[in-house]
Amino acid sequence: MQKHDLNNKLEKAVVNVGIGRLTQQPNFEDKVLPEIIKEITAITGQKPASRPAMKSIAGFKLRQGTVVGLKTTLRGKYMDSLISKIVNVTLPRVRDFRGIDISGIDKNGNLNFGFKEHLVFPEISPEQTKVNFGIQITLVPKNPIKSKEAAVEFYKKIGIPFKK
Repeated sequence: MQKHDLNNKLEKAVVNVGIGRLTQQPNFEDKVLPEIIKEITAITGQKPASRPAMKSIAGFKLRQGTVVGLKTTLRGKYMDSLISKIVNVTLPRVRDFRGIDISGIDKNGNLNFGFKEHLVFPEISPEQTKVNFGIQITLVPKNPIKSKEAAVEFYKKIGIPFKK
């Protein structure tokens, strides 16, 4: 599938990183958070927006307004380059990778998948990185795809490998 064709079919790719657990580390605001932002920027080519907690939850030691996640929405050429990088470079680097699970497709045809470690991306040097975090990616088509079979067919055309 050509990049031009891909652009007409996919609206956006959303990259999310949950950092709630890492907020407990000492010097989180000064050292850990800027490091995570730098690495997401290297992966996506775009600076992420911080997502604050909407309300305080005492059981999770969570205060309202504390940064619990980072989000980047990619469109156009940034989205195209991220998807081709994931399909051609990142997924083959995942250990014991057998394909993306079909259950990652929701009722609107959005595909959700994630990586337990961000180290599988080629921009990240495992020797240089100080923090380890997971990344979740959502691919959103321009027109909602109602059937799961049609969605699987659509993503296979893009080049996404699914489990057999």
